[in-house]
Amino acid sequence: MKYTHFISDFYNVEAQVSRFAINEKPTEYHVMFQLTRRNMSFAEQLNHIQGAFKEFNKTRIPSANAVFVRYFLSDSANQIDLLQKTLNNTPCAVSIVEQAPLNGTKVALWCVFQSDLELESSPDAFIAKHNGYSHIWNTYLHSAQGDSEEQTRKLLTDYVELLRKHNITLADNCLRTWFYVQNIDVNYNGLVKARREVFAAEGLTDASHFVASTGIGGRQADSKCSVLLDAYALKGAKPEQIQYLKAQSNFNRTSEYGVTFERGTAVHYGDRAHVLISGTASIDNKGNVVCPGEVNRQADRMLENVEALLAEAKATVSDIASVIIYLRDFADYTTVKAWADYRLPDVPKTFVLAKVCRPNWLIEMECEAIIEEQNPEFAEF
Repeated sequence: MKYTHFISDFYNVEAQVSRFAINEKPTEYHVMFQLTRRNMSFAEQLNHIQGAFKEFNKTRIPSANAVFVRYFLSDSANQIDLLQKTLNNTPCAVSIVEQAPLNGTKVALWCVFQSDLELESSPDAFIAKHNGYSHIWNTYLHSAQGDSEEQTRKLLTDYVELLRKHNITLADNCLRTWFYVQNIDVNYNGLVKARREVFAAEGLTDASHFVASTGIGGRQADSKCSVLLDAYALKGAKPEQIQYLKAQSNFNRTSEYGVTFERGTAVHYGDRAHVLISGTASIDNKGNVVCPGEVNRQADRMLENVEALLAEAKATVSDIASVIIYLRDFADYTTVKAWADYRLPDVPKTFVLAKVCRPNWLIEMECEAIIEEQNPEFAEF
């Protein structure tokens, strides 16, 4: 993985970039765009960050296209209308969540760019195609009816139907989900119950497998929406290309304490592997919180756990393409940023305010890694 770093004085934006390339094969970029000026209105900040995004794509990676972007907002109820007006005909999957950037700005942006892909947008999905694979993104799925359990059940059953339109299934093709939960201390249990039941109905059990996932505090603009869902599925891969990461020296099975997700998933192509690490906190192999009340020690254990998952896929932290770090308490930001700048100095990363699913967890992270491989039995990416 190659890392670079740019600052646009014109747009007052910092871009942290990872680049994965193998000769003339598709090149992949992860970019975190963050503002360096805080004393602007949301409209000004949005204009600056979108301007930096367009300039970066046009001048630095003109051969690549954005396939996925996520906007992190500080106050979605007051920001969503303006943001959505700027997104007309956006040719990529767009995720939007209220998780305030911890650098004190109103908006941050995570982008994934890839070259040599055929892009297809429909009312229900965004699809990037190459070499027989279809990468299918569904974002900003939400419902305002019922409590968190009812909303989660509806979101997942609707998502199952969306997948069926593409002749794929939740069990065979969904690789990654993100559940953003408003008032997570109250609403998380409803999500867990509904997800477990829908998964079981779709053949996802402890005896088979689950889906890599992040379940974290966050919200949609409508206060009636308790749960917001993003999802990623892959069509065209063989079952033997998918590896579910356990790292049993560090973790127990999530089902042992009632939840249903994989710690991580690796997808092996002919020339590379994508390693999708779920939201990971300071947990031990009995399911207990490690180092309650100590954010630095929790950060160390969290990264140790991530390293164990990466190692199972033959990856290391030097292969990480991007990181999101979630903090329960904004007062921990300065401490954790110094920690992350030391432990993950070059990796594109962003820090957002989001409560973790257990009150004693002060910090959580998720990441994606890409490594070069040679698997002649599989089609190349």
